[in-house]
Order: sequence, then C-alpha cells, then structure tokens
Amino acid sequence: MALLEVNQLTIEFGGLKAVDNFNITIDKSELIGLIGPNGAGKTTVFNMLTGVYKPTKGTITINGKNIIGLKPDQIVRVGAARTFQNIRLFKELSVIDNIKIAFQNYMKYSLSEGIFRLPIYWKEEKEIEEKAIELLNIFKMEGVKNEKAKNLPYGKQRKLEIARALATDPMILLLDEPAAGMNPQETLELMDTINFIKEKFDITILLIEHDMSLVMGICERLVVIDYGKIIAKGTPDEIKSNEKVIKAYLGGA
Repeated sequence: MALLEVNQLTIEFGGLKAVDNFNITIDKSELIGLIGPNGAGKTTVFNMLTGVYKPTKGTITINGKNIIGLKPDQIVRVGAARTFQNIRLFKELSVIDNIKIAFQNYMKYSLSEGIFRLPIYWKEEKEIEEKAIELLNIFKMEGVKNEKAKNLPYGKQRKLEIARALATDPMILLLDEPAAGMNPQETLELMDTINFIKEKFDITILLIEHDMSLVMGICERLVVIDYGKIIAKGTPDEIKSNEKVIKAYLGGA
C-alpha cells in the first residue's frame, strides 16, 4: 500500500480548474519533487493535501486513510506536516517555543492540570523540552534556542520551520519551496539537511521547488504540472530531456 495516493484530484474556483485530474502515488521513504511554472497549481495541490482547500472532486489517502474533508490539524494527526513558501514562524516566540508548540497535539494533561501545575503537567513539559532540544541538536541550533525566531538568519528560519514540522512526527513531509530566498551556500546546506532528515527519520518527502540544482540533485522522481495538469513524470534525467517540460518550464533545448 502506497503511503500517499492521490486520484483525479481537481479543484475549481469560479468555474476555473486550478488543478485538473492530478494523480500521484508515493511509497514510504521516497523523495519526490513537484515542479512547474509559476501559477501551475503546485501550492494549490499542497493546500488540498493538507486540508486548506477542499477538492471539487478526487480522493486523497495517507497510509490508507481517506483525508478528504479533514481539517489541517486533523491531517497533521494522520501523519502529514508541511512548511510554507513564505516562512510562517511565531516570530516573537523563542526558537525552542516554536518547536514545543508543535507537540501540543500529543499533550495529555487537562486544562485544570495545567492551570494548577499538577505533577502530570511538569512531567509532560519536561519531556517536550527534552524532545525539542533533541530536534534542535539535530539541526545544530541548540545554541540559539532562547533567541527570538525573528532574529535568526533566513537560512536558519527555514531550518526551524522544517524542525517544527518534524516535531509533529509526520509520515510524510511537504516542503513548499524550501530554498526560496536562499543563497547558493544555504541551498547546498539545505540539500544536505533534506537528505539527512530523510535518512534520520525514515520519512517520505514531497517538495515543491524552482531551484533545479536542488531538485535534480536530491529527488528520486519528479512530477511536472502546467496549467493544473500533469505533463510529465519520471526520473530527473528523464525530465531534463522531456520536450513538453523543456517547452513549458525549462525554457530551451
């Protein structure tokens, strides 16, 4: 059984089909890239996969569970987490608090137990603090755990957003243009980070990216969409030589 299976996914806005019959199957531990021109519908696909938009038609299953109609927080509990093209951190909170917030779905103490600071509150808070520090250690960010998120360099803000998504313990991680705004050195570091977390967490990754050096360097398979429709699927080498892709996206022979 595929980890993610999407069939005939379609969404219309006022009669305009933003995504039309999108199909993809992703197995456990794969690293897949979703590419295409600006406005092709890539982020719209992500928004349907994560419950931000409800499809006009089609099916989405994660690990065999139908997620159509679920809210974003419910889909996180099923096992899908995402980052955003425009970084969405809690900028006034500390780095470690940004991570700890992601554990909220797994807190078992009640509101009253939290208010009165009963033993179960302190026990769970201690466990979450330890898990958050563990994640920051993996990303080599333990030294800035008390810094406000807004004060981090851009590349570290990207890493923090990925770390926060991983704190939800997902089976599949959706990265929406993780290299956006990065310089070449930061992009190289990001490639290493993505490869590392894939192996470390044995996680499936679907990413949207315009940086072709990153996509071609780390993705096992690519799916290309244009005007909301899939125009090609294949390995990076197959996609590089695909005439439809060259015409629609890569921009030349």
